[in-house]
Amino acid sequence: MRTILDNVDAYIYLKDTEGKYLFANRPVRDLWHADMDEIIGYGDEKFFDEESATTIRINDQKVLQEGQTVRAVEINTVPQTGQTAVYHSTKLPLKHEDSTTYALCGISLDITDQKRAEDALKESEQRFRIAGRAAYDLIYEWDVMTDELTWYGDADHILGYEQGFLTNALSRWLSLIHPDDLQLMTDSVELHRNSTMEIQYEYRIRHADGSYRYWKDHALPLLGEDGKPYRWVGVCTDITLQKEHQLQLEHNANHDMLTGLPNRALLSDRLTQAMQQEKRRMQRLAVVYIDLDGFKDINDRYGHDVGDQVLVSMSKRFEKALRQGDTIARFGGDEFVAVLSDVGSREACYSMLKRLLEAAIRPIQLEALLIQVSASLGVTLYPQEEEVSGDQLLRQADQAMYQAKLAGKNRYSFFDTEYDRSLRVKKEDLLRIRRGLLDNEFVLFYQPKVSMKHGDVIGVEALIRWQHPNQGLLLPISFLPIIEDHNLAVELGEWVLNRALAQLSQWDELGLTTTVSVNIGAQQLQRTNFVEQLKQIIQRYPTIAPERLQLEILETSALDDMNHVSKIIRECLEFGVSFALDDFGTGYSSLSYLKHLPATTIKIDRSFVRDMLIDPDDLAILEGILGMATAFRRSIIAEGVETTEHGDLLLKLGCDHAQGYGIAKPMPPEEFPGWVEKWQPHESWQHQQRLSRDDLSLLFAASEHRAWVYSVEEAIHNEDGEFPVLDHEQCRFNAWLNGDGKRYSHLLVYQQITMLHEEIHEQAKVLYQWKQQGKLEASVTGLGMLHDMKQQLLQLLDVLMCSSHELS
Repeated sequence: MRTILDNVDAYIYLKDTEGKYLFANRPVRDLWHADMDEIIGYGDEKFFDEESATTIRINDQKVLQEGQTVRAVEINTVPQTGQTAVYHSTKLPLKHEDSTTYALCGISLDITDQKRAEDALKESEQRFRIAGRAAYDLIYEWDVMTDELTWYGDADHILGYEQGFLTNALSRWLSLIHPDDLQLMTDSVELHRNSTMEIQYEYRIRHADGSYRYWKDHALPLLGEDGKPYRWVGVCTDITLQKEHQLQLEHNANHDMLTGLPNRALLSDRLTQAMQQEKRRMQRLAVVYIDLDGFKDINDRYGHDVGDQVLVSMSKRFEKALRQGDTIARFGGDEFVAVLSDVGSREACYSMLKRLLEAAIRPIQLEALLIQVSASLGVTLYPQEEEVSGDQLLRQADQAMYQAKLAGKNRYSFFDTEYDRSLRVKKEDLLRIRRGLLDNEFVLFYQPKVSMKHGDVIGVEALIRWQHPNQGLLLPISFLPIIEDHNLAVELGEWVLNRALAQLSQWDELGLTTTVSVNIGAQQLQRTNFVEQLKQIIQRYPTIAPERLQLEILETSALDDMNHVSKIIRECLEFGVSFALDDFGTGYSSLSYLKHLPATTIKIDRSFVRDMLIDPDDLAILEGILGMATAFRRSIIAEGVETTEHGDLLLKLGCDHAQGYGIAKPMPPEEFPGWVEKWQPHESWQHQQRLSRDDLSLLFAASEHRAWVYSVEEAIHNEDGEFPVLDHEQCRFNAWLNGDGKRYSHLLVYQQITMLHEEIHEQAKVLYQWKQQGKLEASVTGLGMLHDMKQQLLQLLDVLMCSSHELS
């Protein structure tokens, strides 16, 4: 944070309640030619002349004594240099939870040059405020009535043309637009004639050398007395390098760096699209899982460089063996996945599968080396009698490939759902899992649980992984369901308890003291000697207090025998071990359930947390669970916090404890101490306040709006997608505006929200028309503008929340 603050182009400082400096970033220290210890503890009179210091003190007192946020222009003189400069200063009160101010945070920008420029401008105040925002490649004005363009900057030179090539005629500019972007530009011109909001869009324009450059256009209106735009002031920025970099990053994110083939992420997306398309066309697709036979021996014998060359050669062969429209992706290591569309039947796949086998077995000439491998193929078809997901198809194809290996390799095998065959596979899997346990192939990862507001690490959750020697690191979904009803589940569960407590002991030796939670399956929990076995395990680690262990159980497991589970929980609580209800909300979640199970903690299922931003129903469920937890005096942990926005919303609802990828992914134990040392909560979390019950409707209104915009995006991206209601008076957000939202109608920001809401619906109507007219690219591009407007509205809702909080 210090590095960031020292390198921003702004003067940032902190003061105590007496106006003495607590901190100053590098620009401040450089300005005063002073070190930090020469600044801390001193007031402004040391660094400014008397008049400047007096003005600063007046503004500071509004913050420190009255708790105001002050935005002011300050003219200050530094005696050491004799220089006078103009600053735009924002000063914020930093408050305790009881709303008393304990410090001031100031951010000052040197706007001296800007003020000089403003004084030199002869145009209206509104115009030079817009033009003076920043330096762009081009600034222009467009007259709405005459379509006349006025350029500020050498537009001809920037685009490589001779002086005078670009005239004031709008048509000349439009003639240079890329044909694919011309309709977007034409529609945008019409939008300019009536819109009162700033407009942003991107397009391509022809350079004199014949190439096209990407331009970003940001235009703001000058409004007449009738409230309509009569002139637009815009700025154009060349973003070609940025776009090319973005496209390269997108390519890298979706393609394997070695072979250039689609990676897992892009494969998942294409498979989902192919499944939807084949189901709509009433056709079939095949998923083929390809694993090279003998590839490990090549790596061991010739080295990884030769192995990489084999993979590159093999990827090119597989591409040639498939038809146009089929997909081949590198799944990892020496594994590939092909998605074959429109295959008709199992028999129709045979010729393509043979081509893949032949491509794999042909020798590869690498200088003096002649390398030969083969491939084992697993195949599954879609649709099936029961609906399956893309991940399930991949697992089915993987299982079929495993059968091809067992049958002798260099062959293909189709996934079979017959009961006797699945039973044999399960038996083999059980034997392999037991062998993995004996061979120490299982490991524990740990995911931190934290206080989002205060930054405390309140514990970790132990999560099992299988370090499979052939398949790599496997998640629990790959093996736990197989042993769910088998005694092996108990053995593995006891191994997890021992390993987790041993890890606490190792961390204690490093000076890191924490608690651990362990998931307990139904098979283990329902054993009659569970409590006795648990005590014996804990006694093996005398330095670990039982209170540092928490057991997590699924609510569905507890429902099987609630009286028995309740008795076990009470017995464990007597000697210090607590319980948490995991994935809460996915079972029955009845009040009776909470009453009879004395678990101390409720863990909200990640599915509700993940979708609460765009699903008002999930938000309502989440709010209800928090209410029940409060009523029954249970502590709460929210799972699935993936973004800063998730944390912000949870804190507004009063939920502070959480875990999820937005905080930390599960990590090996050796990485945890270093993570704890570096962990800092998001800045917005540290200052987030719980909303009063009267203001909760604001959160639901924001969720309703996100859901509506998400529906528009889905309708644009999906060929048969349906648009939500486009009449702004008929949507659920408008119902809030004219219902619970009326309590804010006296605030200016409420009026701004109302106007912006109508404009968002108008933009959606334009996107709908474009899609109806077949202008799919334009409608997809226009979503960017809709997304920006959505963000503006959500920001205004945040302002409304702050305003309401300040008034209360």
